[in-house]
Amino acid sequence: MPHDSPDPQRRGRRAPTGDRRPRRRGIRGPWVFAAVAVAVAAVLASALVRSTVADPYRIPSGSMEPLLLPGDRISVDRSAYDAAPVRRGDVVVVDGEGSFVPYDSRPAAAKSVDVALQWLGLAPDTTAVVKRVAGTGGDTVSCCTGDGLLQVNGEPVQEDYLAELPASTVPFTATVPEGRLFLLGDNRHHSLDSRALLGAPGGGMIAESSVVGRVTAIAWPPARRTDLEQVDALSGR
Repeated sequence: MPHDSPDPQRRGRRAPTGDRRPRRRGIRGPWVFAAVAVAVAAVLASALVRSTVADPYRIPSGSMEPLLLPGDRISVDRSAYDAAPVRRGDVVVVDGEGSFVPYDSRPAAAKSVDVALQWLGLAPDTTAVVKRVAGTGGDTVSCCTGDGLLQVNGEPVQEDYLAELPASTVPFTATVPEGRLFLLGDNRHHSLDSRALLGAPGGGMIAESSVVGRVTAIAWPPARRTDLEQVDALSGR
């Protein structure tokens, strides 16, 4: 009785050449590599722009209302003061570590991870603080007049951007040393600023070297997107 010819594949042998089906060459490899390369290049380009020109920050609180609202993302010009001094009235981002924010006592390795993620734009900068410059080196800033206004060098200041008057519920007088700044929030009744640091080392004054840059625009959300104009320097010179 004749037997069927054995299946060469079942006996571990390759099928005859004529029985093989043409294999489809994969086309995903080059495209995946290109997509990854483009994504990496975009992240690095964004990080380079962030670290040298314009940096986006997210507003975490209402201390700068009504100008800046919680959740706003702002653009910051890091080169704004390369050739010009910080002006009274400017809205700035400063590195608040050691003043508004406690020093980070973690090991350097742990901090370096956060720094790298922030540089890449993948993590928020938890030491960044946004305030308005109320006084620069040599100024005497005090509050308040009988009308509830701030005074700079003995002259009242009309601050149309304030959330409400008086300009401070806590009376104070501070003389700003050269190279330092006196910073206040626009929402004075709900702002942790230089007034809260008057008894601390440095007298509540922030070093000009701690300034990251000047706030130039609200970038997000789209409904609030707008450029921010510099106000006229506060009176008092």
